[in-house]
Amino acid sequence: MPYAHPEALVSTEWLAAHLNDPAVRAVDGSFKLPGITPTAQEEYAQRHIPGASYFDIDAISDHANPLPHMLPSAQEFARHMSAMGIGDEHRVVVYDGTGWGSAWRAWWMLRIFGHDRVSILAGGLRNWVAEGRPVTADMPSPSPARFTPRFRAELVRDKAAVKRGSASREEQIVDARAQGRFEGTAPEPRPGLRSGHIPGSRSLPYDQLADPKTKLPLPAEELERRFRAAGLQPGRPIVSSCGSGVTACALAFSAYLMGWPEMAVYDGSWSEWGQPGDTQVETGPAR
Repeated sequence: MPYAHPEALVSTEWLAAHLNDPAVRAVDGSFKLPGITPTAQEEYAQRHIPGASYFDIDAISDHANPLPHMLPSAQEFARHMSAMGIGDEHRVVVYDGTGWGSAWRAWWMLRIFGHDRVSILAGGLRNWVAEGRPVTADMPSPSPARFTPRFRAELVRDKAAVKRGSASREEQIVDARAQGRFEGTAPEPRPGLRSGHIPGSRSLPYDQLADPKTKLPLPAEELERRFRAAGLQPGRPIVSSCGSGVTACALAFSAYLMGWPEMAVYDGSWSEWGQPGDTQVETGPAR
């Protein structure tokens, strides 16, 4: 079966043909965990698709919140988009360095602030470079644009909402982290966090939703098979979680691509839930 929203994914051929289109904006949404070098921003400075701005999810965040890269205010997000030359009229194409690493976070952030004209570049910079397409170290200097934010609260959950959903089982919660982290057998990369998962949640590691070689999302029928194998059903609301709200967006993107109902993202994810405190934690396989 075809993707329900094929426009959410564009090919390298399409972007190459539209690279100089004034209605199109390319952005590099690469992200790496703290301590990994070179950083994503350093790699962007070394080479990126010509004209692409860097979508820094750490900079475009709520700096008053101690949790990593939490959503900023609508006004702050609009300020960043304006500085990047992204306006209401633009078609935005987001990519990352590996092809299936983080671009979905920028895709989700744009959509949560009301900008639906956003797609992900299939295969990312990895495929772009492999095909011999141009890259540059030149930094773009876009003209400011008018971005009008329209916040969509239904696409995000906070800890209180996830606690209610976990207790009542009214919402399905799915975890995009690796199986070992979900079951509590592998350590968390961030210090001070407990191991395990949100009670009642299901496990669907984000890397199982793309071809391991091409880094392209799996066909729609295979995405649906894996969602259902994880115990998910399209008839009830689904909330995705992960380590810090990045790979959870891969699940939200995959659900949108294959036409399941819009999936909300728990923005604080395990960086918040896993802290010692008032949240319950389960270990072992999903029950």
